[in-house]
Amino acid sequence: MKILINGIQAGLRFSSAHLIPGHSSCGHIHGHSYFVDIEVEGECSGKFDFVVDFQDIKSFIDARCSELDHRILIPVQNNLIEFKDFKKLEDSIEKLENANTVHFKVDGKGYSLPSVDCVFLDLPYTSAEELSKYFADLLVEELSKKYDNISSISVCVNEGIGQGALYTKELVE
Repeated sequence: MKILINGIQAGLRFSSAHLIPGHSSCGHIHGHSYFVDIEVEGECSGKFDFVVDFQDIKSFIDARCSELDHRILIPVQNNLIEFKDFKKLEDSIEKLENANTVHFKVDGKGYSLPSVDCVFLDLPYTSAEELSKYFADLLVEELSKKYDNISSISVCVNEGIGQGALYTKELVE
């Protein structure tokens, strides 16, 4: 059995700015109004014979969307981003989060941003592809605490209507 949650209709959305370092057009700071679609496949079980309670998914994903909403998404593991006073292999992302201002360069362009306006993601890119993996990994971790009947979780992060990336994570038993 598979359950589906449509991100637009369920209100699983966020608006963020990002950049894809090295890309000819997406290398500039720009934004999207994202929405997140979810598919969970597994056996029906439990008191109500659910695959998963919709509310468990929606409340968790909505909270993650709120964390990203109206922020600039920074892919900390991108090799083209040079941070000032931050060593990617040694320092924790908390160092960036706790700074008043974050300073970095991309392709020779310097940026100084208030850290509170940023979300520092342990990703190489903030593409729809990487964001779909990010959401799927978080959702697998969360649902695994309560459910043992799930065979796969798919997340589609859409950059707008008709344009998104779908990632499916198979759960091994």
